Amino acid sequence: MLIYGFMGTSPQMNVGPVALTAVLLLAGISNLATPFTDEYIQLVILCGLFVGLFQLCMGLLRMGFIVNFLSHPVLSGFISAAAVIIIVSQLPNLLGSEIGESETTFDKFLSICFKMSECHWLTFLIGGVSLGILITLKKLAPRFPGLLLVIVCTTLLSYFINAPSKGVSIIGDIPSGLPAFGLPTIDLDVIISIMPTALTVCFVGFIGSLSISKGLELKHRSYKVDANKELVALGFSKMIGSLFQAMPSSGSFSRSALNDTSGAHSGLSSIVSSLIVGLTLLVLTPIFYYIPTTVLAAAIIYSVLGLLNVTEIKYLYKIRRRDLLMLLLTFMATLGLGIEIGILTGVVLSLLLLLYQTSRPNVVELGAISHPTGMTHYRNIERFEDAITTDDHLIIRFDNQLHFANSSFFKDSIVAILDKKPIKPLYLVLDASNIYDMDSTGLHALEDLYVTLKGRSIQLVISGAKGDVRDLFKRSGFFQKLESSHHFMQVTDAIAYSESDDLDNWNAPALQSDF
Repeated sequence: MLIYGFMGTSPQMNVGPVALTAVLLLAGISNLATPFTDEYIQLVILCGLFVGLFQLCMGLLRMGFIVNFLSHPVLSGFISAAAVIIIVSQLPNLLGSEIGESETTFDKFLSICFKMSECHWLTFLIGGVSLGILITLKKLAPRFPGLLLVIVCTTLLSYFINAPSKGVSIIGDIPSGLPAFGLPTIDLDVIISIMPTALTVCFVGFIGSLSISKGLELKHRSYKVDANKELVALGFSKMIGSLFQAMPSSGSFSRSALNDTSGAHSGLSSIVSSLIVGLTLLVLTPIFYYIPTTVLAAAIIYSVLGLLNVTEIKYLYKIRRRDLLMLLLTFMATLGLGIEIGILTGVVLSLLLLLYQTSRPNVVELGAISHPTGMTHYRNIERFEDAITTDDHLIIRFDNQLHFANSSFFKDSIVAILDKKPIKPLYLVLDASNIYDMDSTGLHALEDLYVTLKGRSIQLVISGAKGDVRDLFKRSGFFQKLESSHHFMQVTDAIAYSESDDLDNWNAPALQSDF
């Protein structure tokens, strides 16, 4: 926490041990050593060192771009689901009830509902009143330290009524003292054996932490999270932490939400928190003995309520149903399958949507619109009812780069538009102003279109191609095949050329490959 406070770029994120990291470590390291033995602990510490090293290297190599595969709807769905998971996980502590191990959040919530009659009512009363006070103070006096007040009051209450004797669970003894400095035992065979676990914790921890920091960034919009600097900060904190017997740390949803709710605006909050934790471990652990666990549950629930983004759902329903579907799918996957599967589902959904959008871009027919100044503009005939088309020309605009994923769609869409025309046009004018790049597969598709049009006695004319695309035409020989006189700066020039009575002596500015 101390290291991240100095190096991190998210003012509100709080790092430390989290359940997800603990579960991943247990699943991987337990295959190598009996859990919680000295050997197991040493392997966990060593694993933390290499997780930190991997993340540090990723940051130095500027691999933070991975977080760009998390779209805004995916982040919102993931953060909201994580908030629900945390709330449900704290309900047993709030109610003072016990439930068995449940595989999913749904199962856990149903178990809690079925066992409501078994809850400890005094525990629930203390926790429920605490939660109500926190919510009320947040609305009436947002700057008032309501959480501190509630913890102090309930701790005193717990002490004077002897809460444990009445069945109310309390924190109890907290081990005091600070961990000593020590170097993990380095052995090549051991390092090789922990690599799969270290890599898994590295990527899952990074994605989870970046999801938290990006979610908080979206909430505040007053600062910018640098993914590469975050990797360096997280990696360095893990490496230093391993020298003091720390397990790998990651961003914590609940503690970050609590940090945010408390009004944190800089990394100084983490620095102060770490110093207070250190002081507490040295001399103050006895005063936390009587804190009721139900109050801590209420504090966590109160903190993560702000992460439930209902407003985003309403917003996406209004403007973009496809993004809303991504949000809901990520939300349900995270709830039903867990946090790590949920965020990976979100990444896959983002990539699939990106591939879908790039493979099926806009292919629109343009028509002429006269402007009062005398200029002629060409616009989508489906959006502009007064756009004029002619039987001699078919004007097409393609709104994306032309590459392997959409090359077939490009050709098929244009041929489909041609087939719907009752009268075969003499010219097909391709407005290439929005084709900002083209690969070899896209070039082959364009050449195939040229051959297809030539077989139908239709001349292909291109307007407005970008410099890099023109260079590709020149290197491939497509310019010579097309003839440079069939390539122009503007659609108006291409139309004027095709309407000229003397094409051989037409002098309008053709767009050469070296223009």
